[in-house]
Amino acid sequence: MKVTIAIPFYNAEKFLAEAIKSVFAQSFQDWELLLIDDGSTDNSLAIAKSVQDDRVRVISDGKNKRLAGRLNEVSHWAKYDYILRMDADDLMMPNRIEKQLDILINNDVDIVTTGVYSVLNNLELIGTRGMNYDSATFDEIISKKVGITHAALIAKKSWYLRNQYDETLSIAQDLDLWLRSSKNNDLKIISIKDPLYIYREENNVTKDKLLRAYKNERNMIRKYKGTSFDGLIFKSYLKSVIVSVLSMLKKIDVLQKRRGQNQISEKDSKAYNEAIAVIKGTKVKGLNA
Repeated sequence: MKVTIAIPFYNAEKFLAEAIKSVFAQSFQDWELLLIDDGSTDNSLAIAKSVQDDRVRVISDGKNKRLAGRLNEVSHWAKYDYILRMDADDLMMPNRIEKQLDILINNDVDIVTTGVYSVLNNLELIGTRGMNYDSATFDEIISKKVGITHAALIAKKSWYLRNQYDETLSIAQDLDLWLRSSKNNDLKIISIKDPLYIYREENNVTKDKLLRAYKNERNMIRKYKGTSFDGLIFKSYLKSVIVSVLSMLKKIDVLQKRRGQNQISEKDSKAYNEAIAVIKGTKVKGLNA
């Protein structure tokens, strides 16, 4: 049993080496790693090319196709039937692949996602978040009663081939994919609360990104619910107002902290610190960090 790991990257020189190390630190080692350059102009491509391991393939065509375009290509490049993805500025716990793959192959589902450790850019732990469920309906997704951690997915390649991302969207492509596939009765998913993914919130919780995401959210509510205004759209507008006010007050960091739970268990904190030590101590032949 082997898996394909895909890391698309664009100008990620500050974090890419750590992401790669977290792959090599996995307890499960039967993988191929696709490092997909999306037209970077910094040192990211050189870092990717520096890795000396036959399991690693660097893909670079000099073009900037954005995330959705690159993720659609992964299902065609992947050698194996199971695809696991992550963002270039994140890390994953050393047991992530082993645990998710076991759940995927032993259940009648196409996707498994997990909880996350929410961290700042310096890897300071600010919380955890995640949900346990064994199905997700269209109504639960569009009303945000369930959350699907996009970067923490492992999925069957056959599912990706049936369900492609909308490349016209510059943000929230994942939400569109969940809504569309659930409408087509093709979203068999399990989520576990265990934080197996380490997510840098700081780069994503910004005024511009949040406002764009909420705008796309409203567009999708109208598109998939067939209504011009309802409670969900009102809530989305309200969130946009709150973001704008917090930004004006220079308090946007409040949203970063709210993404994680206020209380971090001693068990999770210990596991996180041990994992970071393992990842930082992992040697990758040739890696130019």
